[in-house]
Amino acid sequence: MKYGIMDYEVIGDGTPVLIIHGWGISRLTMKGAFEPIFEEISGYRRYYIDLPGMGASEHGNVRNSDDILELLHEFAADVIREPFMIIGQSYGGLLARGFVNKFPEMLSKIILLVPCIIPGEKQGRVEPLTVLEKDDALLNFLSKEERDSFMLMNVVLTKEVWERYEKYLMPALASADWDFLNNDLESRFSFNPDDLEEPCQIPCLIIAAKQDTEVGYKDQFDLMEKYTNATYIAVEKAGHNLQIEQPEIFESVVKSWMRRYAMC
Repeated sequence: MKYGIMDYEVIGDGTPVLIIHGWGISRLTMKGAFEPIFEEISGYRRYYIDLPGMGASEHGNVRNSDDILELLHEFAADVIREPFMIIGQSYGGLLARGFVNKFPEMLSKIILLVPCIIPGEKQGRVEPLTVLEKDDALLNFLSKEERDSFMLMNVVLTKEVWERYEKYLMPALASADWDFLNNDLESRFSFNPDDLEEPCQIPCLIIAAKQDTEVGYKDQFDLMEKYTNATYIAVEKAGHNLQIEQPEIFESVVKSWMRRYAMC
């Protein structure tokens, strides 16, 4: 479906959830991460968005994160039309915190998956790339393009992780308008999303990765001072693509937290 320049998909019925992917990928990645969870936890209507210039969405006149936040706000007001849970991954986590800053009354719960804290490439206290497990036979089998993409930020380089990466990340990365993302879109807001008038008391789950080379895990812990009703976990043996490297831990944590806050 289309909303202006943005393409989106709705799955299921019940409490609305707005699910926002990271920089340069698409809703495909988020569906791969969260649909196994929602298959076990019913009663949620999931809105999977393709951000401007990514997935199936055009970029139109969008030039910065303020523009994207306003588009998402208009979408929520026109299409969702009731308080919703928001899920943001990486850059989507920055946008989700923009909602907290500007439109907190619209939100019922928050999940931040490896959220970007400081916009820009590898900003903040990020970790060096440290491969913790690899399958050399697999890596030798892949093409150079596949191998370079797979090894860019993943720290678990096994057949199982590759199969998830090939299915949920590579097509998403290929669908992005990289000229627009690299040269035209400003990732920073004109305001600090974490400069809140009062602490956010909305139930929040923050999932970070101990070997995350893109956004790290230490700056995410600092959100606990602003999000006073937050649960924080930093997953070991996981990089920025935590959901495909440690899917069992990821899914278990999210399902447990959602069941705990089911009535919120």
